[in-house]
Amino acid sequence: MKRIALMVFRLFFKAFYYFYHICKCGSREDISYEEGFRWVKRTTILANRAGRVKIAAHGLENLPEKDGFILFPNHQGLFDVLVFLESCPRPFAFVIKKEAADIILLKQVRKALGSLVMDREDIRQSMKVIQTMAEEVKKGRNFLIFPEGTRSRQGNHTLEFKGGTFKSAVKAKCPIVPCALIDSFIPFDESSIRPVTVHLYYLKPLYYEEYQNMKTTQIAEEVKRRIDEAIAAHEASAPRE
Repeated sequence: MKRIALMVFRLFFKAFYYFYHICKCGSREDISYEEGFRWVKRTTILANRAGRVKIAAHGLENLPEKDGFILFPNHQGLFDVLVFLESCPRPFAFVIKKEAADIILLKQVRKALGSLVMDREDIRQSMKVIQTMAEEVKKGRNFLIFPEGTRSRQGNHTLEFKGGTFKSAVKAKCPIVPCALIDSFIPFDESSIRPVTVHLYYLKPLYYEEYQNMKTTQIAEEVKRRIDEAIAAHEASAPRE
């Protein structure tokens, strides 16, 4: 990937310094995930700038006042988590699929943040992850999980949102924050190093009182609807090239 190579080249010496601190955060129990998040965030901001990627975050005021919420974005590509790590002012962990859990740097980042690994082929293990996330959210931690379950590979078009993903929110009775990613597939999925702006819309949250009587499939449909509307509104207002 050309852009990843550019990031590494432009941050070659700094990369060792930040990689060391991220590893330390993930290996020592006396270091909080908030501290780990600070190191990961600094590294992400530097890497995105080195890779000529600008993050335009909208709707930060929509984040709940108290911690203990879950971010539910559409899933476009490998760059998605970096958009949140740069733009989100609140520490969060994420759920990552088993296949990507041991990729270098990603492995160290997930450990530093206390993120969870999900085996999508193992229903029992997946449900255990959902339960663990719900328990952590009840304690005041924030999480990010992709309800599509996999990258759409269709640009700014979304796939079906899986209802089971929202069981964690229902169990935790926490705010659900729909998030619309736009052009996040470009940085790592296109063979280019041209400057690019990725947009992220933090939409108004659904609170437990709003969805407590809904089935998880209905919640999934509502979150998808809001994200699709946000993407359509952005594309309608974007200047034509």
